[in-house]
Amino acid sequence: MGNDDRAMRLLERLASEHTLELEGYRKLIESRTPALAARAAELALACRREVYGNDVFVRGLIEISNHCKNDCLYCGIRASNGALERYRLSAEQILRCCDAGYELGFRTFVMQGGEDAFFTDGFLCGIIERIKEGHPDCAVTLSLGERGFESFKRLREAGAERYLLRHETADRAHYESLHPSNMSFDNRIASLGYLRELGYQVGAGFMVGSPMQTSSTLAADLKLIERFAPEMCGIGPFIPHHETQFRDHPRGTLELTCFLLSLIRLACPDVLLPATTALATIAPDGRERGMLAGANVVMPNLSPEDVRAKYDLYDGKVSSGAEAADNLADLRDRMASIGFNIVVDRGDCRRSEWEAQR
Repeated sequence: MGNDDRAMRLLERLASEHTLELEGYRKLIESRTPALAARAAELALACRREVYGNDVFVRGLIEISNHCKNDCLYCGIRASNGALERYRLSAEQILRCCDAGYELGFRTFVMQGGEDAFFTDGFLCGIIERIKEGHPDCAVTLSLGERGFESFKRLREAGAERYLLRHETADRAHYESLHPSNMSFDNRIASLGYLRELGYQVGAGFMVGSPMQTSSTLAADLKLIERFAPEMCGIGPFIPHHETQFRDHPRGTLELTCFLLSLIRLACPDVLLPATTALATIAPDGRERGMLAGANVVMPNLSPEDVRAKYDLYDGKVSSGAEAADNLADLRDRMASIGFNIVVDRGDCRRSEWEAQR
């Protein structure tokens, strides 16, 4: 039996059993061909439709601050980037974004930012409570980095239902090659456990094509996602930023990112899987290609227009066109052109429904 046949059999097994050994994931990654990727996307779409049909869920992304205490080696808003114009949104600005998003049809708001000490638990809890009071039918998602168990608990009690915290890489040595010495791989993984313990819908994820990444580290990422079974998983291609030491490193590819989206869908059929802004940044049809690989979430930008370009994670980050929340009609048309429907819905993970079907 040839390598292509073995890889196809591994793929079919992942689709039916939703699990592979670590070596199996590595073999799939190293055996990727256009034919294997096409079959993976076909299986992933069938899997997605079984749980979510053709629905696409939209989240209103509000980038609340580009201040960050961390100095991650790949990130444009890292603490040592003195060339970046910093900003913070006020509580009233954030609430106005939510009000505008609600009128547009958003039923999930995602507050994302660097690890900024200005946003204390008390400040954030007050905002969360006001969002829930004004829009009780909406979900609040946070993506604000590592905050510790007690902080996560207070935010959960205030009404936050979801938390996105990319693990970045499941390999300790790889993690340490991407982060300064004061950041801890163990703390990142423990934080995901805290979020699960507190009852959040949890999001993990990683960059595709990051410096020093190998097929083995990617296989470890897939195995972590399979075992942890996050309700959400955000992956996107690595894109360098000119103010980091990885400025000359090649960016990740659309093709590998889409292949991994398909494998994640097959491993976790009920996962909420975004077609990320980074995909749309590296290719005009990146978002659509992600959807056709098994994604079912998009996160248009609800931030005030005058700060969108300042949330400068990587070079060329798009925030206009279909990436802008006020251009939702364009995004709806783009999704309809490939057979998907944007719905006005909180878009919760349908884990219990999928498990009942099994």
